[in-house]
Amino acid sequence: MGAGHDHGHTHAAPTTGTVTAAYRGRLRVAMSITLAVMVVEIIGGVLADSLALIADSAHMATDALGLGMALLAIHFANRPASTNRTFGYARAEILAALANCLLLLGVGGYVLYEAIQRFMTPADTEGGLTVVFGLIGLVANMISLTLLMRGQKDSLNVRGAFLEVAADALGSLAVLISAVVIMTTGWQAADPIASLVIGLMIVPRTWKLLHETLDVLLEAAPKNVDMAEVRAHIVALPGVVDVHDLHAWTITSGMPVLSAHVVVGSDTLNAIGHEKMLHELQGCLGDHFDVEHCTFQLEPSGHAEHEAKLCH
Repeated sequence: MGAGHDHGHTHAAPTTGTVTAAYRGRLRVAMSITLAVMVVEIIGGVLADSLALIADSAHMATDALGLGMALLAIHFANRPASTNRTFGYARAEILAALANCLLLLGVGGYVLYEAIQRFMTPADTEGGLTVVFGLIGLVANMISLTLLMRGQKDSLNVRGAFLEVAADALGSLAVLISAVVIMTTGWQAADPIASLVIGLMIVPRTWKLLHETLDVLLEAAPKNVDMAEVRAHIVALPGVVDVHDLHAWTITSGMPVLSAHVVVGSDTLNAIGHEKMLHELQGCLGDHFDVEHCTFQLEPSGHAEHEAKLCH
């Protein structure tokens, strides 16, 4: 409570952990599968002299690192809040998603570079061995994708891991196709072409994830919250004169936050009281928007000018 006006009606931040925490076990299984396939594909790439397989195994290595970072971020994100870190370490998951984006872009660039080098210096790729190892990679990636499918809709952190595995699955498919072409036609250029395809497939989805991640870090409004509609709903409540300092942002996936200064007529406050007004505001947003953690400051008309003089 502040002197002379009401500070907020709030819902505490989740105490049972972030949304991503529910997928910790699936991320662990996906990381174990990824590490196993990485080793298999490195062996296969060396034996078959296949750049596509080696490129895919390099991507697998970054996937394993990305999944490990996602798990580490979940560990920190679910540590309790403190007096200095009032939201705890929830933002760690977004930082992990950002790191995954940078890893993906780095791997994409590396694969494209190596593919161009292979065009200039062709190699004799063994198609039969490449098919075997590529098929192992594809099956393993499909299992991991199934494990992470649901979580990628709820969490940017899991989505980063999902996109890494999805790129791997597409890479394994490209490896298989190139190997079949080499076996049937002897056209060795199919291997670096498959590598180019792998590199190019990584970029668009990674760029989209990077954009969403930066939106969270820059505290943009949640994508499913229309701020104009939020303002209209608040102002439409009986007795509300105006709303200012309206802000909405996301701490981490599944944790949107909103705050607002709501100007209310004195007659309304005298008639229904602060508590009822706050419940009406909370109900208004809770019924129409996906925002659970809200803070409202109720003000009489003219208070904003007075506040501006006090706060520099």
